[in-house]
Amino acid sequence: MHIVVLSGSPRKGANTDTMVEAFAETAREGGNTVEVVRVASKKIAGCLGCQYCFAHGGVCVQKDDMANVIESLKDADMVVFASPIYWFDITAQEKAAIDRLYAFGATGFPFTKTALCSIATARASMMRRSLCTSQPARTASGRTRALSPSAV
Repeated sequence: MHIVVLSGSPRKGANTDTMVEAFAETAREGGNTVEVVRVASKKIAGCLGCQYCFAHGGVCVQKDDMANVIESLKDADMVVFASPIYWFDITAQEKAAIDRLYAFGATGFPFTKTALCSIATARASMMRRSLCTSQPARTASGRTRALSPSAV
């Protein structure tokens, strides 16, 4: 299985990266290939809603890093959206990448047989105010452990 993780955390080495690394490690142990795409460190503008992509075979009018992200996603068997929760939502960087998937509408959304998953992280102070009350599983080394893709 080819898994692509779109990580929207602008903070390298923070909670989302820890969860993504644990997920990727578990997935690789299960014989899967994992590609982590840090969308937060790429130049991805928000969707203009201009529908240029519909008239041009799914190619966006904006020339930025999203074209490479879309190429990575075309052959994915599973797409994982990973983001910290900022002000009760995913990061703006992750949202911009998700909105730009609109271009797939021109050629047919390739995720009809693709598993879609999400990883969301929040600081402990934020979790006390949210509905998330369960503690993440930890490995023997104390690292947070993610679900194996085979459990999906």
